[in-house]
Amino acid sequence: MMMASLFVTSTRFRRVFIRSVCFMVVIMAHVSMASSSPSSSSGGGGGGEDSCPASSGECSSSSLSPQFFPTVPSVVPFVGSSSSPSKTEDSKSTTTPFAFRYYDADRVVLGKTMRDWLKFSMAYWHTTRNGGDDPFGAPTRSWPWDDGSDSIANAERRLDAFFELMTKLGVNYWCFHDRDLAPPGANVKESRANLETLTKAALKAQKRANATVLWGTAQLFKEPHYAQGAGTSPSPEVFAAAAAQVRAAMDATHALGGIGYVFWGGREGYQTLLNTDMELEMRHMASLLRMAAQHKKKVGFKGTLLIEPKPQEPMKHQYDYDVATTAMFLARHGLDDGNFMINVECNHATLSGHSCFHELETARMLKLLGNLDANTGDAQTGWDTDEFLTDPREATLVMLSVIRNGGLPVGINFDAKLRRESTDPEDLAIAHISGMDALARGLLNAAAIVEGGELDAMVKARYERWTSSDVGRAVESGKATLESLEKVAEQLESAPHLPSGKQERYEQILASYVR
Repeated sequence: MMMASLFVTSTRFRRVFIRSVCFMVVIMAHVSMASSSPSSSSGGGGGGEDSCPASSGECSSSSLSPQFFPTVPSVVPFVGSSSSPSKTEDSKSTTTPFAFRYYDADRVVLGKTMRDWLKFSMAYWHTTRNGGDDPFGAPTRSWPWDDGSDSIANAERRLDAFFELMTKLGVNYWCFHDRDLAPPGANVKESRANLETLTKAALKAQKRANATVLWGTAQLFKEPHYAQGAGTSPSPEVFAAAAAQVRAAMDATHALGGIGYVFWGGREGYQTLLNTDMELEMRHMASLLRMAAQHKKKVGFKGTLLIEPKPQEPMKHQYDYDVATTAMFLARHGLDDGNFMINVECNHATLSGHSCFHELETARMLKLLGNLDANTGDAQTGWDTDEFLTDPREATLVMLSVIRNGGLPVGINFDAKLRRESTDPEDLAIAHISGMDALARGLLNAAAIVEGGELDAMVKARYERWTSSDVGRAVESGKATLESLEKVAEQLESAPHLPSGKQERYEQILASYVR
């Protein structure tokens, strides 16, 4: 009996020992694979066999190796390019998608580092929550970090995946909607409790990643009771629910050290004027914004309150149509007191019939430019496509406006998503690298334009007579009258001479700097 017992014990010991050795071999192989930073795709929507599927129940931020993005190197390097030379350029790295060609975080441009000019932020909703569904089709992605449930554990696992990617990309800021970060509860109290739980988890995660919130916001457009508006709802009870949600989201943003807080009025508008009291609805929206400004002061939140204009979608017409409309709204309701600035989204500019450059310049002129949602739209479609901005000409004009503004008080958020057909987790990394490189490239081009001085000199010369002529100075100083100007006009022997606008030369100069 004793011999049998010893045999069983020794057999069990051998099995345990063999399993332990095998486990250590697997772990060491996994660590080695992660450190080798392969550039090839693992293929498939599940992120390859080295990713950590949500179904395993074993994914945690304390794991020994990367879990969800195994093909992305632990630090995406700057390798330079032929048009962005650097002593760190590596000819062997010119084909990998996991490297920066233009974004060199510590490079000084016009007295500031790229990191300071380009305070990049990742959007939590597009990165971790976008399954690829659209109005015509079901989700196309099954992300390895998401089991599809509304559990707190699943929400915390999304944080792990998100901050893993942020860390690898060297991004220090992030943005969130409350409902994307934490699942809604059965009522306001449960929803707030869930958000507080995830806020604590996010605080720990961002400390590990050396990151902070760029801005937060409340999702006041998805749930059925917001179908007819939140701050503009015909129902006082819905308005109250929106106010409670704004308070909770602002508190979460404050706790996470947010630099800003955004209001996007996706449902703040109308489908038909036949059932709409516009004056009442806009007055109520102003009331909600005023309450938010008061709450900001009460809790000591130092961030900037931002309004994000959009002309339509999902509503037929939205009250914050574009920058100019939003500025007029703020002034009309006494909200132009320094509490609010504007978050310009490039794709929203497209929908309103403007270029992103136009909207940025309008906000800059009005001293309201606070943040940029960096994306782009498709000129051949009439809806919000939220594509990553990669066009060098557009990026140059965008960054020219940012430079003229002296930078952005808040930052630059990638409010952009993968195409529905892109289903590999590494596509998220590639997309962000492309967007970061595009804006860095635009910054370098725009800085060269500023340093060259040709455009500024030509614009100054175009308006020179407003300061060099008597009539120009009289108008500029406010001393001119209709009568005095009529006398000037009567003295002209013929029609006034108007110099060429030289648009072709301006375009030629711009093209010479876009590289």
